[in-house]
Amino acid sequence: MLGENPQDGRADAHREAAGAAGLMTYGTMQAGASANPVFNIAEYWRLALKHRLVIGCTFVASLVIGIAVTLLMTPIYTASTTVQIDREAARVLDVAEVQPRESMVQGEEFFQTQYGILRSRSLAEQVIDNLGLASSDAFLVEMGASDPEIAEGATAASRLAARREAVLEVVQANLGVIPVRGSRLVAVTFNSPDPVLSARIANAFASNFIQANLDRKYQSSSYARTFLEERLAQTKATLENAERALVSYAAAQQIINIQDGDTANDRTQSLAANNLVALNEALADATAQRVSAEEKWRQARTSSPMSLPEVLQNLTIQGLTEMRAKTRAEYEQKSRIYQADWPELVQLRGQLDELDSQINATALNVRQSIQGQYTVALNQERSLRAQVNGLKGDVLDLRFRSVQYNILQRDLDTNRTLYDGLLQRYKEVGITGGVTTNNISIIDPAEPPAEPSKPDLLLNILLAIILGLGLGVVIAFLLEALDQSLATPDDVESKLGIPVLGVIPLFEKGDTALAALADTRSPFSEAYYSLRTALQFSTGNGAPRSLLVTSASPAEGKSTTAYAIALNFARIGKRVLLIDGDLRNPSMHRVVGVDNDRGMSNLLAGSAEIGEVARNTPQANLDIISSGPLPPSPAELWGGDRLRRLLDELKTRYDHVVIDGPPILGFADAPILTEAVEGTLFIVSSRGVRRAQARGALRRLAFNHSSIIGAVLTKFDTKASQYGSYDYAYDYNYGSKPATAGAGSGKKGKRD
Repeated sequence: MLGENPQDGRADAHREAAGAAGLMTYGTMQAGASANPVFNIAEYWRLALKHRLVIGCTFVASLVIGIAVTLLMTPIYTASTTVQIDREAARVLDVAEVQPRESMVQGEEFFQTQYGILRSRSLAEQVIDNLGLASSDAFLVEMGASDPEIAEGATAASRLAARREAVLEVVQANLGVIPVRGSRLVAVTFNSPDPVLSARIANAFASNFIQANLDRKYQSSSYARTFLEERLAQTKATLENAERALVSYAAAQQIINIQDGDTANDRTQSLAANNLVALNEALADATAQRVSAEEKWRQARTSSPMSLPEVLQNLTIQGLTEMRAKTRAEYEQKSRIYQADWPELVQLRGQLDELDSQINATALNVRQSIQGQYTVALNQERSLRAQVNGLKGDVLDLRFRSVQYNILQRDLDTNRTLYDGLLQRYKEVGITGGVTTNNISIIDPAEPPAEPSKPDLLLNILLAIILGLGLGVVIAFLLEALDQSLATPDDVESKLGIPVLGVIPLFEKGDTALAALADTRSPFSEAYYSLRTALQFSTGNGAPRSLLVTSASPAEGKSTTAYAIALNFARIGKRVLLIDGDLRNPSMHRVVGVDNDRGMSNLLAGSAEIGEVARNTPQANLDIISSGPLPPSPAELWGGDRLRRLLDELKTRYDHVVIDGPPILGFADAPILTEAVEGTLFIVSSRGVRRAQARGALRRLAFNHSSIIGAVLTKFDTKASQYGSYDYAYDYNYGSKPATAGAGSGKKGKRD
């Protein structure tokens, strides 16, 4: 595409090839490192071993200080008295008390209130006054407290108040209130250097607590009595005024009320209302009688007199009817014997006529009597109805006048009820106030303790151990967080996030790198053998064909490492070309021992060919191209396209091309070189470079998406860095102690 940089396209293609070969960029390595678990027991154990001296010294110092402080502390004796606190006291009388009763829901609040009273200032002051602690100089001295500072010229009262305040603070500070779980018991403790004093004060708190509880109850009853007396006097006066107002209003309005019953609770009503009720009841009876009489009269008026029930039930008519029946029977009997004109028959007919006349006359009288009863009932009903109608107006007028009367009556009843209730409660309080009951009792009084409770030597030693170990671990973590050095392979992997492919130990003092490499059984050579093996397995295609060896800063061992890698690959029959890529401060020609009149700078400038600058070395299969004359601008030579074409041509002639590159920090050469090679090996000097420098160098490489295959830790001192499960010393003698770091084994046996 137009505007696309060909160099960027080749870099992308190179990164894709590196990814296909199994290489990782620095960003990929950092992402993989961040995926590691945060909690790593092995890592913490390594840190503990690394800083074991600090942790050990802190532990020993804390233990010694803890024991010394414990032995120098004044023995403290703790006396304890056990008190039982009940929610309710024994009920002597079945009357309500002045203080509120606690329910089961409020039980916890009740006990917490009692514990607060035990710790209260007022109770402590009572104990101080009862035992005379404020007036004694020996108490503060014995408790280890100093006398309060009093300004010059202070009065005796102010001095006494200051000392009392100091004693109060000491007493409250040494008092303990410990509830016994699952019970109503509480332990009241006191601490002091004197066991007898501890027992005295603990018992004093318990006894004064009981007395204070009784005093509160008595004060509550006394206050209630005073309050009730005042309320009774006020209510009595109010009641008398209400009675006077009611009587005066009733007299003025001529309201006379009559009580229905004999008790005070019976209903009362006015005289007019009583009369109206009575007349209304009489009117109802009269109306019923009138209706009954009217019905009888209607029946008597429309029916035959002899068919009326009253007539039939009349005794006179019944007697006359019976006599007529007898006379008629006698007449019938004699009429069979005598003729009709017989005197006896004539007499009997006369008697029958007389009896019929009497019966009819009596029936008429009964009928007239029914009419008279109806007339009387009607007149009585009319009279009563007139009286009721007259009383209705009087009652309605009375009710209108009784509205205010009822208001005054209700006020009077309310005042009377209130007065009676207050009077009853006053009597009950008077009875309960004279009966002293308590819900607090002492179960076990305090005894002078035989042994001190403080200091506890075993507890203090345990706390000193925990504190020492904890402080040591904190210091170790702090030192580790502040440590910017990269001393071990774990430091490189954890702090930089890249894998360590090899660890190169220090060689013996007075020896050289070439001499150490010449000894194939030395730890120095063995370390590079391991590095060569790691490189062969670093990618899916084996060791990178083109490899850049660089570091963050000079003097970290990159030139020695580049030479050793090339040497070891040549020893296994690989054709290797070693290039001195440091065009600013070359050193590889001195290491190998070749001239530096022509070299890489000539190749990059196009003034020489590969065959003219490539030189053989004493090691078979190993050639070298030195740096050549130092150019004025090395970065410009590296930045051209000739480097990539040159490497492609060199890879056709050699199996591996190893470039000893310049340092990364401060120069642009190394980041440019990483784009042209298949892999980059980052050299880290143990304790020779700081973490920030190494990270800065790796970030510069990351900007170019370099394919970093790993890191090599050089100048590693195994004597000072043997820790955890790591031991980087090399040894070839079975059954002997491993060689110390940085030194070859004095006795060399058969290689493993």
